[in-house]
Amino acid sequence: GFPSDEDEIALSDYLELEELPDTDEPVYILGKQYDIKTEKSDLLLDVTSKLWFTYRKKFSPIGGTGPSSDAGWGCMLRCGQMMLAQALICQHLGREWQWDKHKKQPEEYYQILQCFLDRKNSCYSIHQMAQMGVGEGKSIGEWYGPNTVAQVLKKLALFDEWNSLAVYVSMDNTVVIEDIRKMCRYHPYNWNTAQGSSYTHQSAWSRCRDTSEERSAWRPLLLIVPLRLGINQINPVYIDAFKECFKMPQSLGALGGKPNNAYYFIGFSGDELIYLDPHTTQNFVDTEETGTVQDQTYHCQKNPNRMKILNLDPSVALGFFCKEEADFDSWCKTVEKEILKQQSLRMFELAPKHPPHWPPFIPPTKPEVTTTGAELIESTDKLFDVEEEFEILTV
Repeated sequence: GFPSDEDEIALSDYLELEELPDTDEPVYILGKQYDIKTEKSDLLLDVTSKLWFTYRKKFSPIGGTGPSSDAGWGCMLRCGQMMLAQALICQHLGREWQWDKHKKQPEEYYQILQCFLDRKNSCYSIHQMAQMGVGEGKSIGEWYGPNTVAQVLKKLALFDEWNSLAVYVSMDNTVVIEDIRKMCRYHPYNWNTAQGSSYTHQSAWSRCRDTSEERSAWRPLLLIVPLRLGINQINPVYIDAFKECFKMPQSLGALGGKPNNAYYFIGFSGDELIYLDPHTTQNFVDTEETGTVQDQTYHCQKNPNRMKILNLDPSVALGFFCKEEADFDSWCKTVEKEILKQQSLRMFELAPKHPPHWPPFIPPTKPEVTTTGAELIESTDKLFDVEEEFEILTV
């Protein structure tokens, strides 16, 4: 059978991954280009700096009575967490930020990490994701595909007032420019009340915003494009366009993997993809009295994993982050130039206007909840009931 959790950790310690091969071709990690012969240590530091979320055990049971470990089923949820965490790092610390295990990190780094801790009141915890997935037809402990995780992140982001991310998940392989602009210019929260007394508590969920930031017209965009790049295996015709996505400065990589094995792909070298692997079971980490987190286990400190692009399951989701409107404009230009010029089979379409035969686009809003902040919602069940009622109301 499967190795036990302890075996898995022991194995991963001994199986030192092969080093990246010396190649003359540039290696790309989320929009950054490296020459492996002269910049290998920079590349490895870049990979280690990414927040790495893996299976955990011994956390409080999901929903009060559910599993207290996500080993065996949570890998795609962990990959979704990694992609979202990278978007938040880019938003608050910038793409150039690097983790240094010997130094204290900026305050925002710890705030970001708090959003993902394995407990029910962290905004993007395994608890919140698994419970929100029930509304997407997934029972707790069931395996997710890339599109379901994207839908779950889109819903949870509505409760995250600190980051105020606009999460757009494309439908039918079509990214609609008009809808994205509408969504990113739409502010779902009333910031005047957000400056009031009910928001003085500092939590990972809702924080006071800086007034200059409120006035900016564009909310940071997390753009997720779920795709099917073939029937049983990836169609080689898509490979160049797929690799091109990792070269874009807006790249957040891709969610995907092999059947029932999810990985977070962050770059490529030649015909191999470079990825972070969530399949290691670690113990749940709680915050210390001081509110800080021991973060060593949230960074992968060994050689990165690699796999042949052709072994990829054809079901993937690409991620991109556009902090400013100019980032989105330049993303559209690059897509036109690099993805859509491939006339044979396009990986996805970029539509300027909302397709007339689609239902009208309405930017999603948070269901009305009388409380603010997660710590006032005793359990995610309540949050979830609101979600379901909201869906009934909107049908």
